[in-house]
Amino acid sequence: MSSPITNEQPPCITSDQLFGEKRQIFIHHQGETYTLRITSRGKLILTK
Repeated sequence: MSSPITNEQPPCITSDQLFGEKRQIFIHHQGETYTLRITSRGKLILTK
């Protein structure tokens, strides 16, 4: 199901807000668990 198009911007969350002092978090989405981690070079990687 798609959302109607609006001029409203999606929320913006900093990586500091998501991770705090951790380098990895888990995201539960539609019954699946994903891992979002910060690499040693500061990039983000999302894996299932």
